[in-house]
Amino acid sequence: MNEKYMWEALKEAKKAIRLGEVPIGCVIVYQDKIIGRGYNKRNTKKTTLAHAELIAIEKASKSMGDWRLEDCIMYVTLEPCQMCSGAIVQARIKKVVVGTMNPKAGCAGSILNLLQMKEFNHRVELETGVMEKECTKVLQDFFQDLRIRNKNEKQKASEMEN
Repeated sequence: MNEKYMWEALKEAKKAIRLGEVPIGCVIVYQDKIIGRGYNKRNTKKTTLAHAELIAIEKASKSMGDWRLEDCIMYVTLEPCQMCSGAIVQARIKKVVVGTMNPKAGCAGSILNLLQMKEFNHRVELETGVMEKECTKVLQDFFQDLRIRNKNEKQKASEMEN
């Protein structure tokens, strides 16, 4: 079941690539039905708040007619940051399934684990490493392509100066 929904999250991540955004995708499931989808749109929307998880939470909340998503499971291709982890706790999401971890900014176990702090009034079940290779590859390919594009643009700019 986890792979089925992680594939859906990866589909969302690939939508971000078409916009030139970092490929992070997310789906939220309630009673075996996707009720919220999101992908990274920070550059497109010009806002810090346009993370895949926050977009999916907003859509799921509208679908449920409530800000509480207590019986929902979130599938996300990359470990949530501190902002998204806080929103997940606030939304009372039951469980988060993560594709690949983010050692530089992840707050579901890498740097911090905001999802399971005993000090908060809600703790989230956490499962990591679901389709990790596929989720990692999408990100690695994106950044490799970005480095090549940036290098080519610098070369073209340099040639135009000469």
